[in-house]
Amino acid sequence: MVRHVILWKLKEMPAAEQETVKADIKAGLEGLAGQIPGLVEIHVNIDALPSSNADLMLDTTFETAEALKGYSTHPAHVAVANSKVRPYYKNRVCLDYEI
Repeated sequence: MVRHVILWKLKEMPAAEQETVKADIKAGLEGLAGQIPGLVEIHVNIDALPSSNADLMLDTTFETAEALKGYSTHPAHVAVANSKVRPYYKNRVCLDYEI
């Protein structure tokens, strides 16, 4: 099993817009459940505490490293990433590890 965790810091925007963007990212990414071969779990946390220096987190589990690689290029994932994620973040940090 492989864990794929991403933390994003969003671009500057009004608070109400940021909440909408975070909700859209959560809905879009969690909507990939059942569509990606080898994707076991997918969760997006949008309720960061004030002590955080990231705005949201993607936490996914894959059956294998090959499944994670397939996810990165899967058309459903690419569509969500291009429309709901990439236009709105200014910084991304990723950690992949075996569990």
